[in-house]
Amino acid sequence: MRARSSVLTIAALTVIAWAIGGASIARSARAVAVPAPKVTTAPSKGLRTAVLAGGCFWGMEGVFEHLKGVKNVTSGFAGGDAKTANYDAVSTERTGHAEAVRIQFDPSQISYGTLLRVYFSVAHDPTQLNRQGPDSGPSYRSAIFPIGAEQERVARAYLAQLSATKAWPRPIVTRIEHGGFYPAEAYHQNFMRRNPNHPYIRINDAPKLTALKAAFPSLWRDAWSG
Repeated sequence: MRARSSVLTIAALTVIAWAIGGASIARSARAVAVPAPKVTTAPSKGLRTAVLAGGCFWGMEGVFEHLKGVKNVTSGFAGGDAKTANYDAVSTERTGHAEAVRIQFDPSQISYGTLLRVYFSVAHDPTQLNRQGPDSGPSYRSAIFPIGAEQERVARAYLAQLSATKAWPRPIVTRIEHGGFYPAEAYHQNFMRRNPNHPYIRINDAPKLTALKAAFPSLWRDAWSG
């Protein structure tokens, strides 16, 4: 999703997405069937935060904004340093950041484990190394940034559980990482909500909402969070 200010570049991205990612995009309209986590967090009071990276944050944000129990989703950059946590710098693929989303959720309504289930099943392809669909580079890597020991315990247990299921034809490459989260520029926030007809959104991300609603009807809500 680089160089969005250029109409020609956007058009080229659209063609490329269909040419090299058409089959993958078509499959994204169907969720990957994955089991619920055997290890998860207990319901509790007060809001909690999760940070997940899985390719372009536009689509990640859009998926999690439609989950019951999610109160707010922010697009941003995880890992790396604060001084280079901006879109232009991260786009060089030399800062160490990952495009990510920060999810504020109510654990009495949705668990951290359930967020991870949606993350693996719908939000992205955990078998793509340093890329998602038409986007490539380490900033598009699949990574979980657990907040606290409990989230890390759940994430590691679920990774092991999913690896044993062989739900994907290729190995899972998702990493457990640690680092800060830095919100992206304002024009990135709520991008899918504000730009439903953007070519990138229609091709790469809108099918994920279809998949989410079909696979997890009890979690789906029509309204956007926040």
